[in-house]
Amino acid sequence: MYLIFRCDCGRAIYAKEGVKRKKCVCGKNLKVVERRIIAKTEDHLTAAQKVQELQEEKYGGVFFTTADQI
Repeated sequence: MYLIFRCDCGRAIYAKEGVKRKKCVCGKNLKVVERRIIAKTEDHLTAAQKVQELQEEKYGGVFFTTADQI
């Protein structure tokens, strides 16, 4: 089981159930038990997809490109 939650910076993160701490890309070390759980999923692939959906919902559609195309 994987838990999905948000950091104080707003980024969506997932962690395996039973993990005590998870580090966000912003550098903050989060205690998982203190976070409000947004969703639960069965496997890490579904969790990653849900995190991506939450990020796109908050920040808009994401697209990737190379530097020479900018």
